[in-house]
Amino acid sequence: MKKIITTPDPRLREKSTKVGVIDDEIHQIIADMKKLSLDWEKEHPYELSAAMAAPQMAAMKRIIIVRDDMDNKENAEFTALLNPEIIKAEGKISRDYEGCLSVPKIYALVDRPSKIKIKAMLEDGTEVRVKAEGDLARVIQHEIDHLDGILFIDRARGDKKAFYEMDDNGDLQPIKDYDKEIENNKELFPDD
Repeated sequence: MKKIITTPDPRLREKSTKVGVIDDEIHQIIADMKKLSLDWEKEHPYELSAAMAAPQMAAMKRIIIVRDDMDNKENAEFTALLNPEIIKAEGKISRDYEGCLSVPKIYALVDRPSKIKIKAMLEDGTEVRVKAEGDLARVIQHEIDHLDGILFIDRARGDKKAFYEMDDNGDLQPIKDYDKEIENNKELFPDD
């Protein structure tokens, strides 16, 4: 059974390889990603599994899945994007909270462009170009980072006030002792 890998697993820091042929293995990876994403969500009642990248289950392929409706937890449909590539990023830089299935308990304020244009392939091999704004643009950028071995915490490094943790009520609270958190999680912040 596949599982979501978490930090400090070194595979989260590796670059993924392009999908060449869309075969049964690729379809199975996508199906496993969707199942794992929804299983994770069931265990985290205050959170929504908006997206996932194949490296998060140690499948080192350039595949991401993005939830079709991030405002409705009841809609459990995802779209798979193969070999996604940002071809244009623009708009103002916005700062918002990000979390990750592979980085338990830590959240951070991350700056990202508010608009992107990507090219990718759908699961049936159709080539698409997609324009995304706001939350969708943020989610896609976060997942494409995974394909290059980049975690959202890398984008917030050096800003002690950017890091949060979720309390038992589902509210984000600033990490009280950033320096202690860094000391206890050297594998997350190797250069600090």
